[in-house]
Amino acid sequence: MAGQETMPIKIDFFFDIMCPWAYQTSIWIREVRRTIDLDINWRFFSLEEINREEGKKHPWERELAYGWTPLRIAAWLRRIDMDLCDDWYLVAARALHEHGLRPYEQATARELLQSISAPDNTWDEAIADKSTHDDVRHDHEESVNKFAAFGVPLIVFENGRSVFGPVVVPPPLGDEALKLWSLMQSYSEIQGLYEIKTPKTQHDLENIEKVFSPYLKAREWRTVQTPAP
Repeated sequence: MAGQETMPIKIDFFFDIMCPWAYQTSIWIREVRRTIDLDINWRFFSLEEINREEGKKHPWERELAYGWTPLRIAAWLRRIDMDLCDDWYLVAARALHEHGLRPYEQATARELLQSISAPDNTWDEAIADKSTHDDVRHDHEESVNKFAAFGVPLIVFENGRSVFGPVVVPPPLGDEALKLWSLMQSYSEIQGLYEIKTPKTQHDLENIEKVFSPYLKAREWRTVQTPAP
């Protein structure tokens, strides 16, 4: 019917601000959103928890944590406005992955929050509010228990199918971004399809290392990776 409004396409996008791969994918999905009516529900996943070594504290048991603390801030902002959560993810991840800054440090986080016009009390309230642990933990545990998540980016489509990826560096823009979106949508509709992968050549790895260089220099944590099931 002419003039009839269409409903936006809705997806859940699970991320950890620590993850350089998820950041690249988030740039791509925002590019897609510029062209199509896409409603992104930003949700949380913890690399610290999924890769926690036996005997180590859970991230919610620490006063501050590299990835968990920025996610608690995102959780607090999400309660107010999803757009604030969106903006925080963008500036915090950009700070880490492009500029080598550490958004889990209070001074850096406050400056980044100010840049997106978040409430002045965001850092203090998000850290003082213990229930932000619950918000992050709920999303993380749902991603693992319901969607078998082992890492991010993880996108859940309206049909309920979850897809790890796309893993893409650099993120495509313009028409290429829409081609990838079409591919991902089609992928999500094919039951029994679990993986399509291009092996990384030495040249590929060198290019990825250049892109990830600010992150690699800024990170203070040891990399631990849980293998995909």
